[in-house]
Amino acid sequence: MIPNKRSPKFKRNRNPITWLLRHAQMSLSSLGRLSRSPISTAMTAAVIGIALALPSGLHLLVDNVRDLSNTWDGTASVSLFLAESVTDEQAEAVRQQIAQRSDVADTQLIDRSQALAEFRRLSGFGEALDLLDSNPLPAVVLIRPQPQLEGADAYARMAEELQAYREIELAQVDLQWVERLGAITRTFDRAVFILAVLLAGAVLLIVGNTIRLEIQNRHGEIEIVKLVGGTDAFIRRPFLYEGLWHGVLGALIALILVLTALFMLDGPVQRLAGLYQSDFSLAVIDPFSLLGVAFGGPLLGLAGAWLAVGRHLAQIQPE
Repeated sequence: MIPNKRSPKFKRNRNPITWLLRHAQMSLSSLGRLSRSPISTAMTAAVIGIALALPSGLHLLVDNVRDLSNTWDGTASVSLFLAESVTDEQAEAVRQQIAQRSDVADTQLIDRSQALAEFRRLSGFGEALDLLDSNPLPAVVLIRPQPQLEGADAYARMAEELQAYREIELAQVDLQWVERLGAITRTFDRAVFILAVLLAGAVLLIVGNTIRLEIQNRHGEIEIVKLVGGTDAFIRRPFLYEGLWHGVLGALIALILVLTALFMLDGPVQRLAGLYQSDFSLAVIDPFSLLGVAFGGPLLGLAGAWLAVGRHLAQIQPE
């Protein structure tokens, strides 16, 4: 019968070099243990990688949409609808006067005949327009503001100033759809954050369950180590490193998945942008997302292992 008296605890070596060597040995030993079961290790790492890749890829997609909307914001225009009584000569004079403003980069005049011809071509109501006695469409001055003019408020102030011109009946800022797109991206930002939190919890559960099964498989070994005086910290260490390695492998898989998706989508996105006379292309993964995946995966793996070991290790007591 085994006596109740426990063997003395292992003495802690306070030599930092020895301490580092022991941790390095334990880390490599844990990696070797994982390599002896490659299928289960690969499946666990793949699930972690997918869980990390989803929020990272969506965050990168939202960032690209935000950059694209910022580019469109800089190219937004202001349409000035002139009064019906304004002649073409007066409309040209108004255009020249507005072109001298410091916040205007370019102007274009669409006179009444041009506006009618364009409406006839695009609307499909050519026969109905022939029945009209006169041209009902006003002349329009299109304004492209300077690039340094940013934000809806700046455009609104500019339109308000132009509205004061006697010849201008309506000044309209073509920016509402950009504002809607910005609101959509902010909503997706919040959704990606919620998804990241949920998937982080899933990674903790995946790693915790994996370490729990490993603890059960090594139940007898843990009892023996405790009988000879092994501390909980000593027993906990290899499991923590296994969780860390699972997180590292999952982070590598997540980066590969995100970069592969970017590579596959970049060509179609460039062709689509070319149809709209844009040179937009998908940006590579930003440093924030890169660091988040590179450090988030190992930290989640370590945290999941710590929770599992802390809960199940205390239940194993030698008799």
